[in-house]
Amino acid sequence: MYIIPAIDLIEGKAVRLTQGDYSRKKVYNENPLEVAKQFADAGIRKLHVVDLDGARGGGIVNHKVLESIAGGTDLEIDWGGGMKSDNDLRIAFESGAHQVTGGTIAVKQPEIFLGWLERFGAEKIILGTDVKGDKIAVSGWEEASDRELFEFLADYVAKGVRYTICTDVSKDGLLQGTARELYGRIRQEQPEVKLIASGGVTDMNDVKALAALDCYGVIIGKAIYEGRISLKELVDFSK
Repeated sequence: MYIIPAIDLIEGKAVRLTQGDYSRKKVYNENPLEVAKQFADAGIRKLHVVDLDGARGGGIVNHKVLESIAGGTDLEIDWGGGMKSDNDLRIAFESGAHQVTGGTIAVKQPEIFLGWLERFGAEKIILGTDVKGDKIAVSGWEEASDRELFEFLADYVAKGVRYTICTDVSKDGLLQGTARELYGRIRQEQPEVKLIASGGVTDMNDVKALAALDCYGVIIGKAIYEGRISLKELVDFSK
């Protein structure tokens, strides 16, 4: 299972939100490249970066930060947030993204998202399945759609999606454990999809439990920043 630290960006700074609430923001570092280098130096291979300004706005915003991280490290970067057009996707890949995650666009403009899948392939495009209750959350988690998670995911898997990042918004940033039952059901119903679990990881027990579910990867943010889990522990576990 891949260990994938998260860097969330607002105004070019590395931050964390609680349950996706922009009013509950904590700035961890004003230089995200510095954070990324710490991850790379520890032996981490993959990084999840979210443009929170883009997620609630009209398109990609913090691509210069992506460019600096991609140019300053060897990390494979999954970039998400604000991916609303072909131009946003172009900017993300040209700025150094290895993969791009689309969530809101997959709900609101599925023809564009499916076009990305067709042009770039399933290895490059990740489906964002962020969930509030049993509904897909969109627009930086500030609104819920009418799409039910399992139907939504099954529909896209049938159309060629091979990666999904699933975040239970109710768990995110609380350091109270992950949505294991939810991830277990996804693994059972869609065993061919590469599931990246996100939200709520608190300690190594959560990491081990997700590995036992055969998740492809786990995204970890606040537990690292708050010192609940060390990078050494994570790297040693993933070897």
